[in-house]
Amino acid sequence: MSRTKPATRSNTNILLREDQDGVTTLTLNRPESGNSLSHALVDELQETFQEIALDANVRVVVLTANGKLFCTGHDLKESVSTKQAEDKRAANVTCAAMLQSMLELPQPIIAKVRGVATAAGCELVATCDLAIASDKSKFATPGVNIGLWCLSPQVAVSRTIAPKHALQMLLRGKLIDADTAIRFGLINEIVPDEELDDRVREWACDLASKSPYTIALGKESFYRQIEMNRRDAYNYVNEVMTRAFNSRDAKEGITAFLEKRDPNWKGC
Repeated sequence: MSRTKPATRSNTNILLREDQDGVTTLTLNRPESGNSLSHALVDELQETFQEIALDANVRVVVLTANGKLFCTGHDLKESVSTKQAEDKRAANVTCAAMLQSMLELPQPIIAKVRGVATAAGCELVATCDLAIASDKSKFATPGVNIGLWCLSPQVAVSRTIAPKHALQMLLRGKLIDADTAIRFGLINEIVPDEELDDRVREWACDLASKSPYTIALGKESFYRQIEMNRRDAYNYVNEVMTRAFNSRDAKEGITAFLEKRDPNWKGC
């Protein structure tokens, strides 16, 4: 069943939400400002991710944007109006909490990228679990060009791509095209612009067909083990394996495979 609603609590509809067949699409809706991350939009994203985390009907999240630009980063008009560095720090802490909630979300997030993703917009792409981009998309961390290093975006970008590629983006501050972004490992796939919607839908439906318990456990374990040394990572995943193997979905999946039928996931 499909339903469309604004996720925002205000009347501005700066974040749109649509739910269909286990796939929730969140659309940044500030095209007049390049879909920049205003304080209000960051708050809306945080509240919506918290809602989705508790919604068993949501299997996959797609993050996209209206207009010609995906996201141009933080709203510079708000940044200019911020008089104290501590106020700017507080805003960054709030945004970092929202980004962390994306990593902690049980459901996988696919970035559907059209147009330009710069600064915190590039950070959004890097934070999503997967990213599919139009062949016309471009990416940058351009803070250095205005005398303000992309301090927050470098956290996600440097954990997604190789250090020298991350420093290339941070030091030069220039736009890179989709071909370079996929070579760097920032995105998973490039498709012609007119095929982007169908391709993302294909990936989302594929993920939605899998065990939600397994996806949630797997995503959590991936982000936890990747920050550990190798020995601790093996010890950790061996502990997780016990929970995974004893789950009803693992038993159902193995049985369905042996019986050559589609599994009937229980979500536990």
